[in-house]
Amino acid sequence: MQSSDKLLKNRTLWGVIASVLIMAAVAFFYFYPDDVQGNVLRQHDIQQGMANGQEAKAYFEATGETSRWTNSLFSGMPTFQIAPDYPSNHLFHWIDSVMGLGLPHPANLLMMMMLGFFILLMAMKMRWYVALIGAIGYGLSSYFIIIIGAGHIWKFVTLAYVPPTIAGIVLCYRGRYLAGGALAALFAMLQISSNHVQMTYYFLFVIAGFVIAYLIKALRDKNMRRCGIATGVLAIAAVLAVTANLPSLYNTYSYSKETIRGGHSELTQPGASSSSDGLDRDYITQYSYGTSETFTLLIPNVKGGATAKPEKGGMTSMSLGALPQARELAQNGTLSPGEAQYLDYISQYFGEPEGTNGPVYVGALIVALFLVGCAIVRGPLKWALVALTILSLLLALGRNCMWLTDMMIDYMPMYSKFRTVESILVIAEFTMPLLAAMALQELLSGTPAEAWTLYKRPVLWSFGIVLALCLIGIVMPGFYGSVISDGDRQIDAMIQQSLASQGADGAMLQQLSLNNPRIYSAIEHLRHNMVESDSMRSFLIVAAGFGILMLYFRQKLSLGIAAAGIGIIVLGDLFMVNKRYLDTESFVPKALSRGEVFPLTDTDRAILADTTSHYRVLNMPQFWQPGPSYRHKAIGGYHAAKLTRYQDLIERHLTPFLHGTPSDGDWNVVNMLNARYVVDYSGQPIFNEEAMGNAWFVDKVQYVDGADAEMAAIDIIAPDSVAVADSRFRDILGASAPKSAGDTIYLTSYAPNRLTYHARTAHGGVATFSEVYFPWGWQAEIDGQPAQIGRVNYLLRAIDIPAGTHTVTMRFDPQSLRTTTAAARVAIILIYIALAAAIAVPVAMSKKRKPQS
Repeated sequence: MQSSDKLLKNRTLWGVIASVLIMAAVAFFYFYPDDVQGNVLRQHDIQQGMANGQEAKAYFEATGETSRWTNSLFSGMPTFQIAPDYPSNHLFHWIDSVMGLGLPHPANLLMMMMLGFFILLMAMKMRWYVALIGAIGYGLSSYFIIIIGAGHIWKFVTLAYVPPTIAGIVLCYRGRYLAGGALAALFAMLQISSNHVQMTYYFLFVIAGFVIAYLIKALRDKNMRRCGIATGVLAIAAVLAVTANLPSLYNTYSYSKETIRGGHSELTQPGASSSSDGLDRDYITQYSYGTSETFTLLIPNVKGGATAKPEKGGMTSMSLGALPQARELAQNGTLSPGEAQYLDYISQYFGEPEGTNGPVYVGALIVALFLVGCAIVRGPLKWALVALTILSLLLALGRNCMWLTDMMIDYMPMYSKFRTVESILVIAEFTMPLLAAMALQELLSGTPAEAWTLYKRPVLWSFGIVLALCLIGIVMPGFYGSVISDGDRQIDAMIQQSLASQGADGAMLQQLSLNNPRIYSAIEHLRHNMVESDSMRSFLIVAAGFGILMLYFRQKLSLGIAAAGIGIIVLGDLFMVNKRYLDTESFVPKALSRGEVFPLTDTDRAILADTTSHYRVLNMPQFWQPGPSYRHKAIGGYHAAKLTRYQDLIERHLTPFLHGTPSDGDWNVVNMLNARYVVDYSGQPIFNEEAMGNAWFVDKVQYVDGADAEMAAIDIIAPDSVAVADSRFRDILGASAPKSAGDTIYLTSYAPNRLTYHARTAHGGVATFSEVYFPWGWQAEIDGQPAQIGRVNYLLRAIDIPAGTHTVTMRFDPQSLRTTTAAARVAIILIYIALAAAIAVPVAMSKKRKPQS
């Protein structure tokens, strides 16, 4: 009875409950009414996933069997990075619903993000109201809302589970080994299972920073024993988390060696893929933050905001011409109708040329409090957070800070495996709200008079610096960089080219260009207005936060009202900015989303009317798009981790088809990939009579040494009678006998992961299959007896078939899946046991300490 009364009087407990309810309300009302109405976002990445995974999904619905291979894109590839779901994952996916508090999608995602950070701050012994403010600041950081709109759900969930993983690390180094280790293992397991290795990799820097900080503290406190035990426990937790995800990690790692992400081309001649270990440097740095663009952390529109916004299932261009001020310039005669129309092609965003869905904005007041934290927070963890923030800001610059980027690519393991370096700003989005919360904890501790005495100068300097930066944007918006970007110049060049092709004279070309002073002045005016407006906005937000702190220090406001005021400012600031990039206009009804993502076209109907066999489609105008993969077995597709050999084949033999000049392309390659239909640039399907079918016998196997010779031979062989193979496959394929008149092989049964053929050959010979060769996982049988699969024509499978009539089967069933799944189940069970022990041991000890009546 006494313990129940004590529990009911526990203010922290009630504060935590109130915080969870407030976070749930914030998440729910941000997406209201779409989350209630069941409306959905029709994002590009979701569409891509739907298209690439449709064949495997349909197969599962029809048979209940999961296929790890699909022929929907690039003539066939594993699904390890398309549908990375494994039987062991089902043992912990229910935790996603718990973390999302059962809220409707996507409100549940935002809840997960805030709750994870709240757990971290509570583990760091923050007061519940400070933890709530920090959680709202972290969860509503603009980048997280933007990636929801873009459909980067794996990335989002990974980021949501990072803070509670670090919470386990914090607990462990504070001596709560069992609870900390169990918590770290649980959330690291969930984080890794979200399958965004790049985000997990980036936060290894953060984890290293925390570990180093606690190591330094242990050295200072002469408490290395605790540090050593904690590090050992966390090492075990890491092993368990990794093992729990072994099916995904091992198979993805093994698969990556064969892809453009992890395996370089074996070709050395021109036309080959990058021969470096990892991605090409230009590709890695394609999406880099601009130097002055870094100020978006404080002023969201310092570079114009976004290039486009998701609306009604599509992307709406955010052009200067759409601004009310631009329409005023046309109405008052400042611009001619043609000049005003020119602005419709110029983006509001004027940062880097590749464009963006929105800036990385952490909140103006968060930035001010972060600077306060740099000054007043003590201990090595503060310095770790500061160093990590600076590192992430510099690395995000990518090509704009190439000396550091080159160093990381050359010397940091795995750094060259990831592109879009600006996304490393997720580290700053973590460290800045965290240090801001630590600063707020310090400011609101003790009495207001003591806090003012201790922190007067740091507070005045920090807020003064931030207010000054905002003031500069108000009075000197040009301080934050030129209003004309490289992207503008690229668009201007395209406009000029288009006008010239239409016969425009020199006067018109001059008028409708950046060289026209009226157009240049209009762009400058509009963009400076955006910078000025948002600078004033950030100025007022920081000033309001400063005012609340001053009133608190002067004891004009109570602690509760001051904390509530700061929380409301942080929430209101981020809430309103995020609505610029994702609001109710971004959603579509669920039925509309599913019915119109890939509408059935006349071209589709014409091709699908052919139900005679398994064949492929080469869609020239949509080669790099996911759409064709939804209904057809496509030669092209959209995926960041395609097989390196397939990329080589595209670059060497299929590029003319992509450029609309099929007469210059290699039709032998198209034929051997069994492209029965070729869609031309008018959208018409052309029946390809030369497509070679699912399999055929060859008269001869020509052996060569090395990839260059193999690729070169494809240019000259007749693939219907000759196959070229690397000499390493000589023992597998042997010397094919010339085929007889009656020799035949054809497909009798098709499933994405299981193919069955009927073969008849008088003297035996090598059969070539129009299926992509993959070095592991595919198992072949001839009449139930194991057979070896070789590789021919740089990319295709081949089997040496003996004389007679046979049934040939090929099945994709990697043994590694069964082994890793068994190991994962054991690890998951051990994590659950550790969690149960972490809960049960303190309860048992508490009961043991109770006085006897």
